[in-house]
Order: sequence, then structure tokens, then C-alpha cells
Amino acid sequence: MLNKKNWCQNEFQVSNQITVEDKRKNRYDVTILINGLPLVQIELKRRGVELKQAYNQIQRYHKTSFHGLFDYIQIFVISNGVNTRYFANNPNQGFKFTFNWTDKSNNPFNELSLFATDFLDKCTLGKMISKYVVMHEGDKSLMVLRPYQYYAVEEIIDKVQNTNRNGYIWHTTGAGKTLTSFKTAQLVEELDGIDKVMFVVDRHDLDTQTQSEYDAFEPGAVDSTSDTRELIHRLQSDSKIIITTIQKLNAAVSRPWYNSKIQKLKDSRVVMIFDECHRSHFGDSHRNIVNFFNNLQIFGFTGTPIFAENSSDKHTTKEIFGECLHKYLIKDAIANENVLGFLVEYYHGNTDVNNSNENRMREIAQFILNNFNKSTYDGEFDALFAVQSVPMLIQYYKIFKELNPKIRIGAIFTYASNESQDDATTGMSSGSFVSDRVDGADDMEEIINDYNKMYGTSFSLQNFRAYYDDVNLRLKKKKPDMESLDLCLVVGMFLTGFDSKKLNTLYLDKNMEYHGLLQAFSRTNRVLNERKRFGKIVCFRDLKSNVDAAIKLFSEGGDENVLHEPFENVKKDYIDLTKEFLTHYPDSRVVDYLQSEEDKRNFILAFRDIIRKHAEIQIYEDFNEDDCDFPMDEQLYMDFRSKYLDIHDTFMDSKTVKDSTPSDDNSAETTLDDIDFCLELLHSDIINVAYILSLIANLNPNAEDYPEKRQEILNTMIKDAELRSKAQLIDGFILQTVDNDKEGFINKKADGSNDLEERLNQYIRQEKGRAIESIAMEEEIPLEIIKKYVSEYDYVNKEQTEIIQDALKGKKLGLIERRRTLKRIVDRLRNIIKTFSWN
Repeated sequence: MLNKKNWCQNEFQVSNQITVEDKRKNRYDVTILINGLPLVQIELKRRGVELKQAYNQIQRYHKTSFHGLFDYIQIFVISNGVNTRYFANNPNQGFKFTFNWTDKSNNPFNELSLFATDFLDKCTLGKMISKYVVMHEGDKSLMVLRPYQYYAVEEIIDKVQNTNRNGYIWHTTGAGKTLTSFKTAQLVEELDGIDKVMFVVDRHDLDTQTQSEYDAFEPGAVDSTSDTRELIHRLQSDSKIIITTIQKLNAAVSRPWYNSKIQKLKDSRVVMIFDECHRSHFGDSHRNIVNFFNNLQIFGFTGTPIFAENSSDKHTTKEIFGECLHKYLIKDAIANENVLGFLVEYYHGNTDVNNSNENRMREIAQFILNNFNKSTYDGEFDALFAVQSVPMLIQYYKIFKELNPKIRIGAIFTYASNESQDDATTGMSSGSFVSDRVDGADDMEEIINDYNKMYGTSFSLQNFRAYYDDVNLRLKKKKPDMESLDLCLVVGMFLTGFDSKKLNTLYLDKNMEYHGLLQAFSRTNRVLNERKRFGKIVCFRDLKSNVDAAIKLFSEGGDENVLHEPFENVKKDYIDLTKEFLTHYPDSRVVDYLQSEEDKRNFILAFRDIIRKHAEIQIYEDFNEDDCDFPMDEQLYMDFRSKYLDIHDTFMDSKTVKDSTPSDDNSAETTLDDIDFCLELLHSDIINVAYILSLIANLNPNAEDYPEKRQEILNTMIKDAELRSKAQLIDGFILQTVDNDKEGFINKKADGSNDLEERLNQYIRQEKGRAIESIAMEEEIPLEIIKKYVSEYDYVNKEQTEIIQDALKGKKLGLIERRRTLKRIVDRLRNIIKTFSWN
């Protein structure tokens, strides 16, 4: 179906306005067919329309009409003429995962004409689809390489094919090094004359992590090595791509017995790709490896190269690996929105590092607990606390325990007898693991026991690796049914190599500089969603000069956009913005009198700016909602927020009607169609089922203030973008559980038998069943058909209106009446799904 070897020789065709009939006609703007299959879809918007609306339209197509041959689409392109982005066919990724195309120097091709000339050139496009679209087997979704990843792989392939020179890739931490290295290894392995490709890491945990990530891209494509014997076996076998550690590889080439087993490889064509090529490559291990192989090319990946300025022994990355083949610096990644910038705040309390007494540490611990929800958006994200030494970590851990925190706190550190000390210059740890019991083991055992009590696990010092892996998973919030770890105390672990989009805050009571500092900071700046706007760093030591020096070095001086503005600047912007807003809308009641869509649009755009700035400022430690300097207090903000959501709901209801109405024209838009309401900024992660149930559990139906407390619960939900549609459901649950059974509610509350979560789940199932039965009876559709529609949506998250269409075929309805009936039933089913889908 696709010529992947000679990608320019495929047959390319372009079509516009392909029409697909579903419950209404959808016309897709531009479709590129390769060998007759629609593999690229382009959605265009007029200039001035927000680009996200083109993305949202594609998401709607995913739910309503993309099927059949359109399931083959690999890449989407969206443009409004002045801004153009591309992304893989993965409906589960958000708008944040759409990418600019650039030249090799990272200059963007935003204009549609520039983008089309370069990216849509048939050879470039054919190569992207043939070589640089990856199936992530873990979640069965497509991924496409970003431009800097593409150029890096192409540079290495060129060097392997045409030279014997080495080199390194400087891509900032968080820029997707694993995917880049995977494609590099995979494509180099396919080249003629290559005998082995080896991906070399410098820690066992990264060995395991990389293997897992590679397997997610292509199971079985890469062989890992559990020990040196296994490595020798892999080197002797037909395995072409191998992951190992530099320690195992050094043992293989240095120890006589191992060395004798791999002599035949000395003259083989071997390519080695080194992960984070600044840590373990300046000593004997690297020298031994390079000297063993006679026909070896080495390539390194790093986010923080070693220069003369940050070298502890005067060796540099260039000296070891050769020329830099491609750069993608942190300033580039932030400008392209591929990683986040940093908000660095300095603690106003005691920062005297010589004053390590318990009072200072207790003050810092209390500060962290007091401000944790602010920093992590009410626990939506989690945090690391890096401290100077193991004794300090143990002392902090005990202080946190005494303070009886409401958040889940854990700790992890190495205590091997041969443990490497942190580098005095960078603050980086080797990350070695446990070997013998020495000082610190008893404390680690206590920490693990506390962890077991908190999560119902059974880890011990004997299976420390399993404990480490579990901590890793909980910090990453990888499994939805797994309780997360909110705050983890570390000395060196997780400060390099650890990659979690759910981590947004790093607390530092530790001396760090240069690459160690930026590596640690970069644990926090992975892109996730609108609410995660930057990585937050709170320093309990005076590290400002170190921070400035590190950012300057690794941005080559272009550090303007790396660090977020200080609080006073953002505060001034917020005050100016709210003052201007209030001149037009002095009171929330004014919104009720907005008649035209243009007036409503102007309000939405103005208050959306307030929402965005509010989301930005509220994470600062110095922010106080009740600050008398703010023209808009919390109550007024919440009132406007409710009006904002009311307009959104009204608009979406009318849009649902429009989208459900059979039509030959899907181009008609209202003035609100091209607006992104940014609803995820208006959802608090803490307001979930557990939180609502805790509020209900605390109700006292006999108390004088019960009506107010009851209404507060409903108001809390109404003001949340995601939960407002479920407020009526909770109102009914409270009516049944509390109002109609006051004595029973109080008695069950007293004896601890009030299992509200199970009762709520039962109530939801009951009400959902009634709603489904009601539609089936009133619309005279078989109950099993309605159930099938809802269950299919729950399973694939996609509307399948053909289920209802087929059910209507047996009814004697005219064409217009059939369409109206279909629209009405689908609208009612959407309401059921919206109301009863509560994660």
C-alpha cells in the first residue's frame, strides 16, 4: 500500500471538499491521498479565527464521521493562514500536542504557503509518513516526530552512511529524546553494512525504563540485558539493536573472559547511541569501550552538554563525541511550546544553609504543607523535594510525620556502601542502588514500612527495586486506579532521567548548579494541558546566581523566555487587566442584559483573558485572593465565572442542535464558533467524587445551617466547568440519602457504616437505567438498542448514530421526520452521557 523505501515514488493526489454523509453532510477541506488512500487531512480556517477551532473541528469529526477509509489518516494539518501546525492521528492527545514545522535551525514555517512548500513537498511528506510516524503500542495511538527530532535523526543517518565521524545531539531535556533515539536506532539498523546498534545508558533504572519505552513503540524491536552475561549472549546473537548500561558494556570489553567471547565483533560495523552523554563518559569505561571496537561510530544525546564553564575535570562533550550535529535549546522548546518555562521563587524565610537546625527545617516543612495545594493546583500535580544529604532527608521526613500532613508523603534514597557521592559542582547523583546494609538502612526501612501502611503494599529492603518502581509509578500517576504519591523527598534520585507530565513542582534545599540544576528543574516542565503553565521551583537557598548562570549557558544567552516573570510583574498585569474589564462589566448582572452574539463574544474574550491570568497568578506563593490591591475579589470572580459558563452552556446546546440537524452546509458559523472557552482552566481537580462525598458526609441535616451547607455543595459543582451538568444528580442523591432519611443518615454516620461512595454508585446506576428506559419507552425504540448506543459510546468515546438510524428504519417516517427524530434521540442520549459519565 505504501512504498516505504522509495517514498517519492508513491502516487500523490489532492482533493478538496470531499463530502461524507452521516446525520449531516461533512465536507473536509483538503485531503491528500497517497496510492489512493486518504493519509493526510488538512483543515483550514479563515484568518483571525483561533487555530484551536480547526483542531476542535477535527476532534468532532473523530466522534461523528471519521470512519471507513478515513481511519487510514496518519497526519492532520491545521491552519488559519498565518499559523499552521501538524499532528498525528491520535484523538486522545490535546491541542498542546500539535507542532510547528521548522527548518533545521528551528525557524518556524508558520505561514501556510511556507509550510506547504516545505512539509507538503511530496518527498518530505512521503518520508514523514514512511519513516517518521510511529505506532505507540502501549495505547494503540500514532505519534509523529517533531521537526527537531526529524533533523537529528537525518543528521545521524547521514554521518553513518557517508562518514566515519562521531557527533552529539543537543536537545533540551523534555524534548522527546526517547522517541528520537528509538527512530535513530531503528533506521540506522536498516542501513546496509551495520552489524549492531547499541543504546547505552548509565544507570540500571534507565536501562529498564528505556526498554519499556522502546517496547511501547515496537514490542520486541530491541533486546535488553539484565547482566553482563546476558549482554555477551546478545552480542553473540543476531540481535541488531541492544540496550545496555555503560557499566555492563565496560565489563564486557575489559574482563578477559567476557572479552574473549566477543572478539569477532572487534572489526564489526557498530553504532552506539549514548543517552545523556555528560555523565559517565569522561573516564576509563568510555575509553575502554571505544578502544575495543575498531569500526565504531558513537553518537551522544544530551540536554545539558559539558562545556569548559561547567566541567569539573576540563573534559567537554565535544572532546568526547565530536561536533554537535543538531541543536534544540530550551529557549527553542519553550518558544515552540514543546516544554514549559520555569517559575522560580525564592523562600523569604531562613535561607542560611549553615543554619541546618530543626527549627529552620520545621519552618520549611510547614511552609510546604501550607502552600502545597496552591503549587499543585489542589493536588492535580505532584512534587519532589530535593535536599542536600541523606541525614537531612531523614530529619525532614520525621518532621513531616510529626506535622501529620493531609497529603501523601514518601521518600527514597540510596544507601549502598559503594554509593557515589553527589558531584560537588552539579549536585547530581549517580543513582546507584542498594548493595550492602550500612548507615541509613534502618531509616529507609522505616520509610518503606510507612509507605506500606499508606498504600497496603508489602515492600522491604530485600525488594528495594520493586519499591523504587512503585514510587516511580505513583509519582507519574500512570495508573488511574493507583493512589498517587503527592510529595517525594529525594537526595539525588529522580533528579535526572525521571519523566512525568504530572510533576509540576520542585522544592530545593540543596546546592546545585549548571547541568545538575537544569536537569533537576526539567523534571517539572513537561507539557500536559492548559492548567500546567510552567514548572514551579521553590528554592530554600540563595541559588539565584546559579540559576541565572545555568539558564544563560544552556540557552546560549537567549534566556528571556525561560524564566517566568516575578510575582510583582504578573500582579500588575492582573490588576490592569481586571480594572479594564470592570470598566465594561462593573457587575456580573450586566452580563444578563447582553443581547447580541457579538456582545456575548466580547464578554467571553475579555473574561477569558482574566481566567488565563488568574490561572497563572494563583500558583505564585505570594498570591492571596483577598489582596486588597485586586479590583476583583474572589466572590466577584466566581460570579463572572458562572455567567461565563452559562453562555458556554447555552452556546453548546444550540451548537448541539445545529450539529445534529441534517444539513447540506456545515460552513455556517456563529460569532462564538471560533472561540476556545478554555474550560479546563475552570475545573478544579480537587472537586471530584471523593471531594463531593466528603462534603455530603459532613452534612448535619438537623443543624440550623443545613440548607446553606447543602446549597453550597450544589453551588460548588455549578461553578465547576465539568461538574455543573451533574449538580441535579447530586441534588437528587442528597434528597434520597439525607433529606428523606435524616435519622438513618446520622446513625450510619455515627457507627461508621455510611458507605456513601457505594450508595452514590448505586444511585447513579439506578438513575441512568431509568433515564435510558424513559428514552426507549417515549421514543418507542427497543431498550437494548438504547443500551447498546450508550455502552458503545462508553467503550470507544465516539458517537455511533448509525445504531439509532438502523432502529428508525422500521418506522414509517418521512425523510424530514426521520431526521428530526434522530436529532431528538441523539440529543437526549448526549445528555445522559454527559450527566452520568463521572470519572
